[in-house]
Amino acid sequence: MTVSTQQTAESGEESWSRFHGPNGIGKSSHGELPESWTADEYTWTASLHGTDVGSPAVTGTQVFVLDSSGRSATPGASGAIDLVAIDLESGKEQWRRSHPVADTKRHTRNSPASTTPAVAGDRVYIAYGDADGAYLYAYSLKGAPLWQRQLGSWSGVHGFGTSPMVVGSQVILFNSQQSDELAPWQVKGASRMMAFDAATGEDLWNTPLRTTRPCYGVPAVYQPPNENPPASNDVPLQLVAANKGNGMFGLDANTGEMLWSLDVFNKRCCASPLLVGDIAIASCGSGGGGNVLSAVRIPKRPGESPKELFRVTSAAPYVPSSVAKDGLLFTVSDSGIASCFDLNDQGRKRWSQRLGGNFGASPIIVGEQLLFISLDGTAHVTRASGAKERVSSFELGGRVGATPAVSSSYLVLRVGGKLHCLRITGRGSQG
Repeated sequence: MTVSTQQTAESGEESWSRFHGPNGIGKSSHGELPESWTADEYTWTASLHGTDVGSPAVTGTQVFVLDSSGRSATPGASGAIDLVAIDLESGKEQWRRSHPVADTKRHTRNSPASTTPAVAGDRVYIAYGDADGAYLYAYSLKGAPLWQRQLGSWSGVHGFGTSPMVVGSQVILFNSQQSDELAPWQVKGASRMMAFDAATGEDLWNTPLRTTRPCYGVPAVYQPPNENPPASNDVPLQLVAANKGNGMFGLDANTGEMLWSLDVFNKRCCASPLLVGDIAIASCGSGGGGNVLSAVRIPKRPGESPKELFRVTSAAPYVPSSVAKDGLLFTVSDSGIASCFDLNDQGRKRWSQRLGGNFGASPIIVGEQLLFISLDGTAHVTRASGAKERVSSFELGGRVGATPAVSSSYLVLRVGGKLHCLRITGRGSQG
């Protein structure tokens, strides 16, 4: 099977069909954010059972989100994780599919429903994990079960947190696990990148990776540029990912073959990689600090080697992913320092500003506006510019660990146990 850019669900579509938007860029050309808003301005609000950190996905006229509850119809289960489909226009719940979960140890900021659905074509895919293992499910957009996979045991003291993605006719899952400093009852895990047939769930390829600590980033898709005449007919589509064991690395999206790697990280990678042209940007860190952001030039053809272009060690993000626009990289550290770096000038810092609070949600860009949301639910809106501009800050009324989604002129936010939808008018530009 060959995956092409025409087949790639992540290349260029405007729907927010996976974590942090199409190909993880965290950016939408739909609408323009207001400087602030109140609860009265929401188009609709839907109640959820849990206060989870799983982010919503939006495609067409549907919102998909995972929701946890402390009850399950399955004997022996400690609770359930539900896939919920909500109508984007009205906020009405269309259907809910429940999955029993066993109790498991996790970080205090993690939650049972901590991942984001992936949507492509007429299917939606979810992944979750518990003390008994990791799981991957596929449903139709109307809620009909299509297939499911039990992926074996899963180990990690912080709990599961890896979201699936779709590349052409493949579902990709970065099944990253832990091999050291485990709880006494846990066994050493084995990390791997896994590809499944999107229609049937059958195995396509499975690439072992160096196992250290679980890393939660969703890979990004890199298409090497077309050359005239082409330098080679064997330049494959790449999956670009990051972890502690392999550093930044690229796999052949068709076969899973390791194409390149660069050892740039010494800690866990929670954020998803961001691709800006042929530059891959990712970060590592820990709750105790030592965070690093690295920008790596991706090899374009066989025989080339990756090259680190610059790294950031001051106020680098650990959990939040990054965004970029017009050659500018925007980040927010977990401790609330927003920064802007010039990708065309060796990563020179253009500005930084302390927003305050702690952050887990990733920033997004809507039109010309940047949106940052802290864990305590304080939203910060400013212009995505190379100059430090005024920041409008306001309260959303609940804790926020999930990254917002944007599609069809709507902003969808998970705040506490609620899902809010804000209509955003006008039209920005994709830079």
